[in-house]
Amino acid sequence: MCRSIKTLREPYATDVTDADIEAAALQYVRKISGFRAPAAHNAEAFDAAVAAVAAASRELLESLVVRAPAARSSD
Repeated sequence: MCRSIKTLREPYATDVTDADIEAAALQYVRKISGFRAPAAHNAEAFDAAVAAVAAASRELLESLVVRAPAARSSD
């Protein structure tokens, strides 16, 4: 959907920071709202959406269980 949003889960990313999550949330909200920067009368809703998406993203990343790929046999 938005090519500038990077995968933030292991093993694709390590040491994911709050700034990484906030940047992804901002890109998502920009994409779905169609605003790069909202007008003053929409700023509160825009900022609340970024915060909500960031919080949901943090919760998701903290809840994921990443399993190691199955070992291949040498046969």
